[in-house]
Amino acid sequence: MAPQAALPQAALLQYGYDIVHTYPHDPSAFTEGLFYLNGFLYESTGLEQHSSIRKVRIETGEVVQKLDIPAQYFGEGIVNWHGHLISLTWKSHVGFVFDLATFKLQRQFHYEGEGWALTRDDKQLIMSDGTSELRLLNPRTLTETGRIQVTLEGKPLRDVNELEWVKGEIYANVWQTNWMVRIDPGSGRVVGLVNLSGLLKPSDIVKGQTDVLNGIAYDAKRDRLFVTGKNWPKLFEIRLRKNGAAAPADH
Repeated sequence: MAPQAALPQAALLQYGYDIVHTYPHDPSAFTEGLFYLNGFLYESTGLEQHSSIRKVRIETGEVVQKLDIPAQYFGEGIVNWHGHLISLTWKSHVGFVFDLATFKLQRQFHYEGEGWALTRDDKQLIMSDGTSELRLLNPRTLTETGRIQVTLEGKPLRDVNELEWVKGEIYANVWQTNWMVRIDPGSGRVVGLVNLSGLLKPSDIVKGQTDVLNGIAYDAKRDRLFVTGKNWPKLFEIRLRKNGAAAPADH
């Protein structure tokens, strides 16, 4: 399905992708949050009684450090901020602040609504909650300071999910689709659509297990963009490619 009802017109930049490299990914990881830092991926996984936060070696998929989230919580997005790892939960209205190096719990915080994903720029945290709005958070107090209304061709774009800050834009998965959108953080307007259909081969897909595309991470120093999905067996480094063809109406 396309992001909501209306398809983009030719004026909206559309992208395909080239696969630069394929890495192994734990197919039992129900990926909710993903970011890159100092040569490693940090990943949060969801589902009650199965949620975790992991430090992962990209090249092998090896989990080198893992924290199990208490069983009653459904783990969601994560982000780093000056030696802290901040995480959300889905419907519990509770977030956690951990020490980035040790994964030791430092404190909890609370928010209204659902927690979906986190990313950051140099000044603030950016949070998705499953709606068409992104919340801006003070990274020290974790209180809300504002919101960004995300729009696609003038209409609110709901189900904005996993987030990543890339070269001054917010990249986001749109839940239950193969689309990644590029959002102008100043206006909230979607300025580009990336069709990520076809990353997994049919032989990679296990019926009843392999779930939707979700998870974006960016290595700014080496300009590497990584994507994966929930219970996917692979993580992909991709390069975006402008695509002159119209996006498919359904996929």
